[in-house]
Amino acid sequence: MEFFDVLRKRRSVRRFQERPVPRKLVEKLLEAAFLSPSSFNRRPWHFILVDDREKLLALSTAKLGASGLATAPVAIVVTSDESRSDVWVEDAGIAAEHIQLAAFDLGLGAFWVQIRNRMNDEKRTAEEYVRELLGIPENYRVVCIIGVGYPAERKEPRGEEVLEWGKVSHNRFGEAWK
Repeated sequence: MEFFDVLRKRRSVRRFQERPVPRKLVEKLLEAAFLSPSSFNRRPWHFILVDDREKLLALSTAKLGASGLATAPVAIVVTSDESRSDVWVEDAGIAAEHIQLAAFDLGLGAFWVQIRNRMNDEKRTAEEYVRELLGIPENYRVVCIIGVGYPAERKEPRGEEVLEWGKVSHNRFGEAWK
């Protein structure tokens, strides 16, 4: 598939078929993450592949909006070592986006669950919840979880309306580019 086709057609998928994702495809998703650029090539990320049904159900309660993980056959928890880079969150975010783009290109669906700076309940952050559930060391921050599987829903590609040329300035903020 052409790159701009992937960008236009990829949409978040939160409902999945009851069908496992082959290991070979999961490896391709992780390969896409490993190919991500990072500041000074420090590569501070660590990925936790979750396919255990009980753990997926537990992750689906990490925060409001995570319920799609309950039906995802696979989740990739994206963490980053904040002691290795001052831009650990950006590096992890780029890797997470690579996973989502690769998923679509491979015929899979995916969606992002924001964990960093979100709450699990009134007393505990989503990050603390996930860290405890998966035994994540303190120096690794949990950025997000990417749910992956074969889509049980199809969404229309994005149209021209998302090309918001008014949000582009030329040489100075507020100076129209187009």
